[in-house]
Amino acid sequence: MIERQISISIENGLHARPAAELVKKLNQFKSTVFFYDGEKKINPKSVLSMMTASIKQGQTIRVTVDGIDEEETMNWLINNL
Repeated sequence: MIERQISISIENGLHARPAAELVKKLNQFKSTVFFYDGEKKINPKSVLSMMTASIKQGQTIRVTVDGIDEEETMNWLINNL
C-alpha cells in the first residue's frame, strides 16, 4: 500500500467534468484507491462519491493506493491531480 499527500492543481477543483474523467481513468487501474479529506473517506472510482466530495483546487488530500498496479496508479494521480 502506498500513501501520499497530494495538492489538487486542477483548475476549479474536481467538479463534474474532471471528476467524471478521473473516475473513468481510475477504473482502468486494478488497485483500490481512496481519498481522505480529514476524516471523510472518498471512493474516487465512484462518480457519486466524487460529486459529493467537493474537492477544490489547492486543497491537500491524503491518497491511498493498494494493489498490483499501485505504483503506476499513484504516479498517474500525482501527475494528473
